Amino acid sequence: MNFRRLKDAFAGRLMLAAAVFSSVLVFIVAIALYLRSEPILEVKSLGELLLGSAWLPSQSIFGFYPFILGTVIVTALAMVFAIPLSILSAVYLAEYANERLKSIVLPLIDLLAGIPPVVFGVFGVLAVVPLVAGIAPLFKDSGIPFLNGGGYATGYSVLAGGIVLAIMVFPIIISISYEVFKAVPFEVREASLSLGATRWQTIKHAVIRTALPGIAAAVILGFSRAIGETMAVLMVVGNVVKIPSSIFDSTYPLTALIANNYGEMMSIPLYDSALLLAALILMLIILFSTLGARLILVRIERRMHG
Repeated sequence: MNFRRLKDAFAGRLMLAAAVFSSVLVFIVAIALYLRSEPILEVKSLGELLLGSAWLPSQSIFGFYPFILGTVIVTALAMVFAIPLSILSAVYLAEYANERLKSIVLPLIDLLAGIPPVVFGVFGVLAVVPLVAGIAPLFKDSGIPFLNGGGYATGYSVLAGGIVLAIMVFPIIISISYEVFKAVPFEVREASLSLGATRWQTIKHAVIRTALPGIAAAVILGFSRAIGETMAVLMVVGNVVKIPSSIFDSTYPLTALIANNYGEMMSIPLYDSALLLAALILMLIILFSTLGARLILVRIERRMHG
């Protein structure tokens, strides 16, 4: 008996150590990036780096604003596309689809989640970029904010990056939302239907409301995947250092900046430090975005159970 208790205690301590190590690892990475970023922070103010719009490493000018803005815009556009389509797909699969259809569609969604990012990037170059280049002239001089296609558009743009990222995020949000909907007790549906509600009213006001915290968690995971994606994005966004005024303009996210330049031209003073600072900025953006989303999730749960 004592030996069994000893094994239980050891297993508990081991799992606690693993959990603590996983949490501490985040701080270790952040500290390492900060230490390697110190050289540029000693000679440049943080405000100058974050708000500067010029990127001229050969002249020791490092402005991260276009990269930060590009990251945020591409990710936000991807989530605008992904969230409604993914949730509606999950609702249909969980509430309307028959077993035969689900046995076909769900494995395909899982397969989509396992496709390497570079394949999505190639798909974006071959299919999405030409599509965007074709529709951009339709919005020439439209006067609609962020939709003015201008004259000549290559297709390598914010819109192309948003579409490719949305496709990559679909399987994450759909799979988790589907499981959340299936976990809603059947009694919730029965109670709503017994009061005279239609099937859609039951889904809208009972099922989705009950599953809202789980849906929010799925969106958070999808957002984290989208904002940290590198390969597929850098292949379709154009990688031009500019502040985009339209979704048809090219942009340059932080992930693409790091992937394209780290390891090259490191002889330029402060270049290495600037790229590692970009990695730290990206990590902090993800951290604060995730924390903000978690706070929203907590407020939703309290409102539902309050």
